[in-house]
Amino acid sequence: MKNKVLNALFYLLFLSFFYAFSQLYYNRNTIQNLELIIGESSNIQATWVGSKEVYRNIPILILAGHADSQGMAGAGTPGEAVHKFGLNPMHPDMSDELFWNLKLQESIVQLGKKKGLNIKLYDPGIRNIDDANDPRTNWSVGRKFAKHGGYAIEIHFDAYGRYGVGSGLIPPYFETPNTIDESIARKFGRFPILYRGGLGAPRRQIRILEIGKLEGLLEKNLRNLKTRKRTINFLANEIVQAFLNGIT
Repeated sequence: MKNKVLNALFYLLFLSFFYAFSQLYYNRNTIQNLELIIGESSNIQATWVGSKEVYRNIPILILAGHADSQGMAGAGTPGEAVHKFGLNPMHPDMSDELFWNLKLQESIVQLGKKKGLNIKLYDPGIRNIDDANDPRTNWSVGRKFAKHGGYAIEIHFDAYGRYGVGSGLIPPYFETPNTIDESIARKFGRFPILYRGGLGAPRRQIRILEIGKLEGLLEKNLRNLKTRKRTINFLANEIVQAFLNGIT
């Protein structure tokens, strides 16, 4: 009887270790696979090609989508976890999309600086600015930055399910897409320039990068405390590497 109990304990211990190892292995490999973690990319036909060369030290501005439009129609997606499954928002005063946009924005800039990019972020701080042309909004700051030769890009997560399209880059409306645009599009996919008739940011020469739908594996890895930091860092690294590939 004693041997049977010991064997059972050893067996349970083995299963526990095997489960822990398999979870660690699975999460590591999942987070290292961009296509697997972000899901489908945009399948809307887009024919543009980014061929305009950029100079090596081009200033880059990272904006967090919806940072100035909370409590309004343009607050960003709440995500599948909140809207469909009833989980609590990540922050009571902002959409889950903005919560992750801000986290990713900061990580991109930190990593970009380490890699030698001329990169910075802008956060208006005020989460509800009614006038889109207020000088403190993302659009106003991004437009001014682009007008002076900088590369302005706004980070987003797309809506879940049938409400969203998937990952991809929406290039600027009045400017020829450049080699950074092309590099990002090759990683994340591409939207047509006139997506939805031409969105506000691209009409102000601000690119939009949809990381992926805020659902499924992507959202689970973001919400899981064990994988959150690695997921954000991985996405940031993919974006920064796309910048580097487009510059050199």
